[in-house]
Amino acid sequence: MFICFVEYHIAQAFEDRYRSWIAQKQQEFKDAFQLYEGTDQPLLFVEVWEAATEEKAVGIKKERCDERSSWYEMTDWVPGGSAKVHAWTFKPISGPLGL
Repeated sequence: MFICFVEYHIAQAFEDRYRSWIAQKQQEFKDAFQLYEGTDQPLLFVEVWEAATEEKAVGIKKERCDERSSWYEMTDWVPGGSAKVHAWTFKPISGPLGL
């Protein structure tokens, strides 16, 4: 299993709009991702997407960051815009520390 993390901060002025929008995304995508908010940094969010293969994880990353994607709308609420929406793909480590 591979994971794609998407991390960003939402400007306080857009908090209500974002929360409404992301609730719709959660309904639309059902259990495809988990959403977390920073406890030390309110309005810092991390989406955790699981994928069966590396290719699917990379595809999620591309979709989340593509300017043609329906997800791109939220970049207007991120201070610094799309450049401040960070996405990473992680692979599983086999054995102790991958050795």
